[in-house]
Amino acid sequence: MPQSLAFTDDETTLLADAQLFRRKAVITAKIRRMLEGTHRALQAALPVVTLMTPPGFDSKAHQLVKGEHLEDFPYQYLDYPKHFQNGHTFTFRTLVWWGHYVVCALLLEGGELRQYKQQLLGRYHQVAGRGLELSLAPALWEWKRGEGYTFPITHDRKAQIAAIVAERSLIKVLRCFSFEDVNIQNGQLPHVACETFQAMLPIVTH
Repeated sequence: MPQSLAFTDDETTLLADAQLFRRKAVITAKIRRMLEGTHRALQAALPVVTLMTPPGFDSKAHQLVKGEHLEDFPYQYLDYPKHFQNGHTFTFRTLVWWGHYVVCALLLEGGELRQYKQQLLGRYHQVAGRGLELSLAPALWEWKRGEGYTFPITHDRKAQIAAIVAERSLIKVLRCFSFEDVNIQNGQLPHVACETFQAMLPIVTH
């Protein structure tokens, strides 16, 4: 049976709520400014570390993106550092996913992956216990978390993490923050992102 095209009472109320859309525009602009601040903060942090990067890596490359349909929800993100080239990925994404949470994720794929795996396991206890999770998804673009999607990187799980990464053709390490997190509510996204990036650095530094 075809889906009804008639608006329900709730849908009619939503369509007529001009304030809702004005609030959305204000929040969208705030998130944009937070992501711009995150870019500046990460730019300041990057020169003091020596990263293991793929060929052609450009430390200035970045992008700010806004969309409406990440599984039907609006989203905004910053990619910095950003490298997607010839099958190599070295990118740190700060994603604000409306209706879900904020995600800071390190995306790694390509020729240097073996070194990143070695670094993750060789420096495991520098990375573990810092709220990070390993994505179990077969691709980099799954953003759900929890059982079946992510695996917490804790001090007692090194053997399980080693078994997971051994056969993988990519690594995605992430940390999620609720919108009720005091730092997120207070506009401290740049601090949160930089702190998370610092926690992940043992995987990708010389």
